[in-house]
Amino acid sequence: MEQRLRLEAKALLEQGKVSCVIGFEVGSLRFTTTPLITGDRDATGRLVLNPFMANNLSVYLPGIKEKVAVVAKGCDSRSIVSLIQDNKVAREDLVIIGVPCSGIIDLAKVEGLVDKDRDEIDDITRHGDKVLITVNGDKREYPVREVLFDNCLACETPTPQEYDILLGEPTAAAGDESRKAGQEKIARLKAMAPDERWAFWRSEFERCLRCYACRNICPACFCERCFVEETEPTWVMPIPRWQDNLLFQVTRNLHVAGRCTDCGECERACPVAIPLRSLAREMYDIVSELFNYRAGTDKEAPPLLTCYEPTDVEDFIR
Repeated sequence: MEQRLRLEAKALLEQGKVSCVIGFEVGSLRFTTTPLITGDRDATGRLVLNPFMANNLSVYLPGIKEKVAVVAKGCDSRSIVSLIQDNKVAREDLVIIGVPCSGIIDLAKVEGLVDKDRDEIDDITRHGDKVLITVNGDKREYPVREVLFDNCLACETPTPQEYDILLGEPTAAAGDESRKAGQEKIARLKAMAPDERWAFWRSEFERCLRCYACRNICPACFCERCFVEETEPTWVMPIPRWQDNLLFQVTRNLHVAGRCTDCGECERACPVAIPLRSLAREMYDIVSELFNYRAGTDKEAPPLLTCYEPTDVEDFIR
């Protein structure tokens, strides 16, 4: 698959079908990848496919003026479709190279399992539903569900539904056991009493730095000017108090309702490990329940809340 990706990307550039390719190359840190955006056909030899390519590359697409090729996993392709629906990118300006995804390895989970920093780990290799982690020559085997990102465990579309080129064979959606594991944090939160849940989120958002990494990495957060930067009126104080941090996250989740594809980038980017996906996924499920709507599944469908039907449920209106 990796070799075919390089050949396809190089051919697209040589034939002048795209001006650049957006994909992944080996990162500067161990067991990581970093986005590669290049118009150099020789640089396509650096493109990689591995279980560490966490970024959702659709975040680079809004505002593009030329035709580009982009590597997309299942959740990424849904983000691309959502951007097409919102007229942030035109379908004819894209060549989507689809990558069936069997899940991305969460290095924080790996470090927790072996009680070692990633720099102390010799190797991480996936073999089917097992992951082999080598530390000081000692090989340890774990079920893959113990090391994948939670959003990968609960993924509904591991194979891109929108693509021009598909690399490899389609991957089956997550089974019931895997989906349950991917929703474990959310289930624990929902089981809390309201006062306990409020105390939990207050504690979490007291740690928030308001660095906006979650906003900046989210493909659905594409406003040129965010509400938090407005001064007339001032919606959110610039000082990262927990009340304003909570207001920012609640409002942001309302804004991306029907656009969030549960790619998990918000939580992955958070430098203080606030479980932001729990908020985003709950909104995702509410949208599904109320409107029978899944973000990024139909590029011809109008975006959520931009049109109204007589059959829309109204029981949420008080």
